[in-house]
Amino acid sequence: MFTLESPLLAFQGFFGAGGSVLWAIFAATALMWTMIVERLWFFRYVHAKNLAAINEEWSSRRETSSWNALRVRRQLISGISLAVNRYVRIIQALMALLPLLGLLGTVTGMIQIFNVVAVAGTTNARLMAAGVSAATIPTMAGLVAALSGFWFAVYFRKRARLEVQKAGELLAIESECGEGA
Repeated sequence: MFTLESPLLAFQGFFGAGGSVLWAIFAATALMWTMIVERLWFFRYVHAKNLAAINEEWSSRRETSSWNALRVRRQLISGISLAVNRYVRIIQALMALLPLLGLLGTVTGMIQIFNVVAVAGTTNARLMAAGVSAATIPTMAGLVAALSGFWFAVYFRKRARLEVQKAGELLAIESECGEGA
């Protein structure tokens, strides 16, 4: 029979065996995934409204070919670029940080093993095994957490580039129509 206590005990056992560095990995992963979900939400629900707003602003201009109008166009495209690229660099930085935190956990686990060897000698395998798990679990957790965000980081970078290009083309088409009228 499934109870809520068994996953909580497994979670507690995992963090107990992996050491305190797992909490830093957990926090960085939670932050990364919060930003990933925010970007998914942005592209799904917010970005189309932003494009419609800049298109409306550009279309409402009387002239679209003067130097000032082209600067306004550049500013509108720059605003879209800032909006679509928000948090992408932070997601990439967290992806790079997570394996390093895992390696920090490896170092702290090895220090734990060396302390066991110094105090109890090499004869106590049970104490050494706790240090080995504290050395390997954070490494695995850091790598898995970083890999979980890899596809999204690549996707968001490509999507941002395409959306900026799309905004430029949208305003350029309007600009060409405005010149001919």
